[in-house]
Amino acid sequence: MSNKFATVNEQMDIIRRGTSEIIPEEELVVKLERSYKSGEPLIIKLGCDPSRPDLHIGHSVVLRKLAQFQSIGHQAVLIIGDFTGMIGDPTGRSATRPALSLNETREHGKSYFEQASKILDAEKTRIVYNSEWLGTMTFEDVIRLASKYTVARMLERDDFTKRYKNGEPISVHEFLYPLAQAMDSVAIKSDVELGGTDQKFNLLVGRDIQRESGMEPQVILTMPLLVGTDGVEKMSKSYGNYIGISESPREIYGKTLSISDDLIYTYFELVTNIGSGELASIKAELQDPQTNPRNLKRRLAREIVTLYHSSDDAVMAEEEFDRIFIKKELPDDIPLYEWEYSSADINITELIAKVNLAPSKSEARRLVQQGGVTFNNEKISDPSAVIKIEKDNILKVGKRKFLKIIIK
Repeated sequence: MSNKFATVNEQMDIIRRGTSEIIPEEELVVKLERSYKSGEPLIIKLGCDPSRPDLHIGHSVVLRKLAQFQSIGHQAVLIIGDFTGMIGDPTGRSATRPALSLNETREHGKSYFEQASKILDAEKTRIVYNSEWLGTMTFEDVIRLASKYTVARMLERDDFTKRYKNGEPISVHEFLYPLAQAMDSVAIKSDVELGGTDQKFNLLVGRDIQRESGMEPQVILTMPLLVGTDGVEKMSKSYGNYIGISESPREIYGKTLSISDDLIYTYFELVTNIGSGELASIKAELQDPQTNPRNLKRRLAREIVTLYHSSDDAVMAEEEFDRIFIKKELPDDIPLYEWEYSSADINITELIAKVNLAPSKSEARRLVQQGGVTFNNEKISDPSAVIKIEKDNILKVGKRKFLKIIIK
C-alpha cells in the first residue's frame, strides 16, 4: 500500500524553502518520520491576532508556509486569537497596545480567514478561536500558569528589555501574552508552530509550557519578515509600504514594480509559487550584468496579480500600466467626482482632501511637495497653489490615483 506522504527528504526540501530557522530541525525530522510510518498527519499551528481586518503579502509569507504543509498532507490549524487579541501582542512594540473587545477581534477574525483562504485550502484548514480554552480559565489556573515562567525570562525579550531600560511602562497583562499563546499550543497539541522571526520568543515559550504540561514539545519554524515597498521597513499598513492581497490588480501590479531591485529574488522566493529550478534561474539572471531587473520585476508583478486575481487580470494590469506610465495615456475607468458648484477656485491641498485622494490636508500637502500631484496634466508643486475647477478636469495624486472632476 502506497504512503500518502512524500518521503521525509522531499518534505524537508519543501519545508526549508525560504525558512529562517527550524528549532530544532532534528526533532522535526523525527516527527516527520513517525508521521510517515503511521500515516498520521502532523498538527501545524499558526496563530493570528486579528488586530486589523486586512492582510497584505507580508502576512502571506507564513500563510504560504502553512499552505505548503497542507500540500504535503499535514493538518493546518489556524488559531484566531479572539481572546489574546484583547491583550495585544507586545512583540516589537515600544508601548502597550490598545485593547480590543471580543466582538471586534471576532469580526476581524472572520475577515482574516476570508482573505487567508486565498492562500490556504479552506476546506482542509481547521479554524479554532482561543477564547474556547482561555476564556474558561479561572484565576487559579492563570496563577498556576504564571508560576511556570519567571520575570527574568520574560525580560530576555528585546522589546521588554528596551522598554524596561528606558523606563517605559510594561503592563503585567503583557507578560501573560506569551503564556496565553503557549496555552494555544497545549490546547491543540501542536507538533509544529509557525511564525515570523519576531515571534521566536513566544514560540519558544510554547515549547516550554508544552513540556511542563507533560507533552512532547512543538518544533518551531520561523519565516523572514518581508521588507515593504520602501525597501527599508518590514511590510506594514502603518508604514504605508504594503501590497494588500485584496487590492485591485492595478494596485498590486504597480506597487510590485516599485520595490527595490535587491528585493526581487526575496519576493519571488517568499510570495510566489515559482519552483526551485526557476528560482535558481532567476538568481542567475539577477547576477548577470546584462539583465534588466525591470523585466524580472514585471514578471514578479504578473505572478503576484495572478495569485490573488487571475492571469487575465495580470495581463490587463500590465497593459494598463504601460498605457499610463510608458505611453502616458489615461486609464479607462477613472472614477468620477461631481463638483457641486458652477465653477470655483480652490487650494490644491483642500481639493485633494475634499475628494478623498488623501486622508488629510497635511498628507495632501506632503504629496504636493513631493511632486506627486498633477492637475489637467500640469504638475503642481506649491501646496498653496489655487486652481480653477472648470468643465472637465483630471486630478492625479501619486502614481496610480486618478479622478475626473466634472461640474454638475
